[in-house]
Amino acid sequence: MPHFVSVAHLSKFSFDINLSNLLYELINLLCILHLQKHIAMKYFFLSALIIAITIAGSAQGQLKLPPLSPNAKITQEFSVSNIEISYSRPSMRGRKIFGDVVAYGKPWRTGANAPTKIKIGEDMEIGGQKVKAGEYSLYTIPNKDKWEVILNTGAKPFGPDGFPKEDDVARFKIRPTMIDGECQTFTILITDITFNTCRIEMVWERTKIVIPIVSKNTEAIETNIDKAINHPAGPPYFQVANYYYETNQQTETAKTYVDKALEQDPKAFYMWYLKARIEKRLGHKDDAVIAAKKSMELAKGNANEAEYQRNNQKIIDEINKTRHRQTID
Repeated sequence: MPHFVSVAHLSKFSFDINLSNLLYELINLLCILHLQKHIAMKYFFLSALIIAITIAGSAQGQLKLPPLSPNAKITQEFSVSNIEISYSRPSMRGRKIFGDVVAYGKPWRTGANAPTKIKIGEDMEIGGQKVKAGEYSLYTIPNKDKWEVILNTGAKPFGPDGFPKEDDVARFKIRPTMIDGECQTFTILITDITFNTCRIEMVWERTKIVIPIVSKNTEAIETNIDKAINHPAGPPYFQVANYYYETNQQTETAKTYVDKALEQDPKAFYMWYLKARIEKRLGHKDDAVIAAKKSMELAKGNANEAEYQRNNQKIIDEINKTRHRQTID
């Protein structure tokens, strides 16, 4: 029986790569099959060399240094879905950016390392153009007076010839503005969020562009409301009443729903505050004052007592001021 080199003592090492395990299996298989000593030794030393290289590579991969252009991801609830933006954030580092690092008149991946990605969870209007729900690469072509913004289905980094225009889903132009001071690191923000509008702001150096976003969500929201209100498990009367009030629509329906919500929970001071605002909008001054006082009474002892005392008193004062003015007239 020829003598073989044992590999059992190597089990104390832990390897993250499957290649290492396969090499061990190869060595053990050679031993089990009783190959000639010189053949087994040949494969062993070859395998040991590859394993040593793997260990060295793995050790190098563990080195963590601050990235020049760190990755960032924004996930923002908007309308009835989300907007997600993934991008890399290069910094100025003493450089001139637009017209130099980022050339004018040429496609830019709008960040570093790879194209910026934007994912929308529903159909929207971006820059005035209709865009279907999905994920897109966001490119720009900066210029001094206008930027061209492109949404493209391509996922790969573009080369010197740009990216395939046939994959574009939207192209529009935005006039840049100048900011006070300097933004050292390229930044994308989602701002000015309403029930159906928001803005994507991109800022770097002293330049800012703003992309308007509109969600045509009225039909979808009404469908969701209709399903929820008619759900036997418990209609969300308060949520729907609050939505109608905040969007200044169907105020009478909002009053009906807030009354139903109060029937279910008559001690909810925040519901009485909503009722006070709805009644005031409808011109029901006495009912608005009654609701405001009820909200103030029920809010006593709550952590938000001061806020509700102040807001309800404001409603009462505004109504009294109106009555006083009417009396003078």
